[in-house]
Amino acid sequence: MAPWSGFWAGSRPALAGGGGTPVVVKMENPNWSISEIDADDDGGGGGGGEFLAGGRRRRRGKNAKQITWVLLLKAHRAAGASLLMSVFLLSVELAAYANGRGRVLVASVDSFHSSWVRFRATYVAPPLQLLADACVVLFLVQSADRLVQCLGCLYIHLNRIKSKPISSPAAAALPALPDLEDPDDGGYYPMVLVQIPMCNEKEVYQQSIAAVCNLDWPRSNILVQVLDDSDDPITQSLIKDEVEKWRQNGALIVYRHRVLREGYKAGNLKSAMSCSYVKDYEYVAIFDADFQPYPDFLKRTVPHFKDNEELGLVQARWSFVNKDENLLTRLQNINLCFHFEVEQQVNGIFINFFGFNGTAGVWRIKALEDSGGWMERTTVEDMDIAVRAHLNGWKFVFLNDVECQCELPESYEAYRKQQHRWHSGPMQLFRLCLQDIIRSKIAFWKKANLIFLFFLLRKLILPFYSFTLFCIILPMTMFVPEAELPDWVVCYIPALMSFLNILPVPKSFPFIIPYLLFENTMSITKFNAMISGLFQLGSAYEWVVTKKSGRSSEGDLIALAPKELKQQKILELAANKEQSMLKQSSPRNEAKKKYNRIYKKELALSLLLLTAAARSLLLKQGIHFYFLLFQGLSFLLVGLDLIGEDVK
Repeated sequence: MAPWSGFWAGSRPALAGGGGTPVVVKMENPNWSISEIDADDDGGGGGGGEFLAGGRRRRRGKNAKQITWVLLLKAHRAAGASLLMSVFLLSVELAAYANGRGRVLVASVDSFHSSWVRFRATYVAPPLQLLADACVVLFLVQSADRLVQCLGCLYIHLNRIKSKPISSPAAAALPALPDLEDPDDGGYYPMVLVQIPMCNEKEVYQQSIAAVCNLDWPRSNILVQVLDDSDDPITQSLIKDEVEKWRQNGALIVYRHRVLREGYKAGNLKSAMSCSYVKDYEYVAIFDADFQPYPDFLKRTVPHFKDNEELGLVQARWSFVNKDENLLTRLQNINLCFHFEVEQQVNGIFINFFGFNGTAGVWRIKALEDSGGWMERTTVEDMDIAVRAHLNGWKFVFLNDVECQCELPESYEAYRKQQHRWHSGPMQLFRLCLQDIIRSKIAFWKKANLIFLFFLLRKLILPFYSFTLFCIILPMTMFVPEAELPDWVVCYIPALMSFLNILPVPKSFPFIIPYLLFENTMSITKFNAMISGLFQLGSAYEWVVTKKSGRSSEGDLIALAPKELKQQKILELAANKEQSMLKQSSPRNEAKKKYNRIYKKELALSLLLLTAAARSLLLKQGIHFYFLLFQGLSFLLVGLDLIGEDVK
């Protein structure tokens, strides 16, 4: 087991599951809207990462206002003290309860209990009830937004609304050409640049390069850029050799490696777009290293740009090769299917705007340039460019029927780091672009949608009330019964929202209860990330590369290879398999065992919830008891790292 290093200490940056070195990147604080004071002071906050500023570390100053916010926001760690207080109060309640059963108690204990009851009714219950009511209102507003989105999705399905190219049906169908090397023979085949940004992706680089090189597009009209940011020389050599193999077999593919990894993915893409030959291309398709597009991907996406000069982005949905690998991947699949099926599809159909998912999308290069290009100022460069393009009047199309395969994180540590980046980045971006949104020339309702729905409701309010209401207020009402939450807040509305979330994946219906509990468990990570991004705490600029497992089958990888490489691929895979079997049987490898991590915050909340569940027995509140009990057990399982990848 991992050493216990303090109740609320940050967990170590290593990713669960061993194998390979995780990449941790610390991005420089790019908030130019706040004037820094004492710029030579140590910025603190976060450690062990690499500052991306000219390849060297830079210190980040904090003004007095920022430091004040840091001190105020660290107050949420007082939950540890509230845990100890709740245990003490439970002991007092049990003592008073035992006294009522005829046992003899010390008079001072009975007197303290009476004083506490009077004090909590007068001073504790009113503010707690006020906070609870405010969170319930936010909960209802967010639930109404979720319900409207689901109704919009239902309307789309009932009316069979589908994004179609503006061009003629004959051109949209794009029949296969007799000679793909003749782009003028009846089809629409513009110049397309394909980019694969990667960093130490030893597990997945082969299948991603193979999938992209097998895209059904005229060879003369497509160029593949493998943008390698790896700092491991062995990985660099492997990727470079793979690129050379495909080049020798006729693929138009180039390998680019940066010595100074400024801005991580955004900097990588920005550097690639500065190449002189990019001016010869009209569109750019982006695929992360674990994404494997089907051969007809470009044929089903690029035609949407024809005769539609206002269209800047075509986004495809994700599908997952490892969605049934373990409970963690099943729960992630529910979340992401709802995101694509409902959120992205509804926003794409009705308002022509949604957040770019960073991969499996095709951009009009003119739209990127018109919007300022890639910027390294946040950890969500994809959302950043999407918002700026929207403010410049570009429209987006989401294709729910075009899929691109990828992987889900299989360990809780990898998933937690990913979610931290996904929830801190939007708050960084909100601070940076709020004035730009207000000053932009887009319609007022589009500004309102961006500020109140896209950012505030879905990125700030959701993690705030989810954590505060169900993880803090609810257990505290067990010790302050004068403040209460009705049954419909605790049970019925959350159950309805979980049911709506699971509708796009009906086969996952048996997991509805674990899904509800796990989402509340993840609220602590999302809440911390939201606070970190909103107030620019140190961890907001940390980027940990998500660990990949390379779940694509060997048969799929061989099938993607050209004929000249198939035999070589078979030999390579056989050699790799034999080598891995030798490693597994090695005594030295057996001695090197993995260990479970300990997540202190999750464990602390599990104790708080389980203590509150015990208190609810005295109040005879059935629904509250069962919710607190199972939610506490859920936090306990996550806190002991018993969900996700099997760690021995």
